[in-house]
Amino acid sequence: MYRTQEFAVLAGVTARTLHHYDRLGLLKPRRTNAGYRQYEDRDLERLEQIVALKFLGLPLKQIRTVLESGSLKLSDALRMQRQLLEQKRCMLDRAIQAISEAQAHSGPEALRKIIGVIEMESRNDWMDQYQTEESKAKIEARKHLWNPALQEQVSRQWSELIAEVEGALDEDPAGPKAQALAGRWRELVRGFTGGDPAITETVSKMWKDRDNWPKDIDRQAPRIKPEVFSFIGKAMAISGGV
Repeated sequence: MYRTQEFAVLAGVTARTLHHYDRLGLLKPRRTNAGYRQYEDRDLERLEQIVALKFLGLPLKQIRTVLESGSLKLSDALRMQRQLLEQKRCMLDRAIQAISEAQAHSGPEALRKIIGVIEMESRNDWMDQYQTEESKAKIEARKHLWNPALQEQVSRQWSELIAEVEGALDEDPAGPKAQALAGRWRELVRGFTGGDPAITETVSKMWKDRDNWPKDIDRQAPRIKPEVFSFIGKAMAISGGV
């Protein structure tokens, strides 16, 4: 058994860190009758797992969930974190390439490429406020399903559907026409989310905050009137699901 300071030296962390992990429920030591923390060898293994997952970028709250859920949850978390790190690596590779081209061929075109990389990173940073680590990894994993042609097709389908819903606002949300429109709306949403609850929640949060979108992103997305959202929400609530 080890007292806090002894265990901190053994593990290579600070006593303050151990206290913090205890408060979060990440690493709960035994307590003596006098209330002092006592650690044992198995706590060192747990701490090593925490440190390793923290190094990979997992938030402490997620680490607790992962460790308490067992090896299957750990495997899922590592897979998603790997996807996030691969995304960051691609971003860094693009930045390095843009800088190399700017060094070799200085001029407006090279600088525009760097600006493009910066804008892409800013867009990713903006999306972070609506995403969890889980939903971010899942969206990244689905990117290979999209291409410019499909994006153009889906954008056209959304524009047509929104116009049709606007023309049906006087219909009964429970009626066949409204229910057909709700079914098409649901399928278009599923086309992006894959029916995943984490991605669906991210998309919902983002659209509810439409007034605060960056101007360049706002211009690219279709405008949807509040009454359209209200009508389609009622229709989908009647049929169930989102």
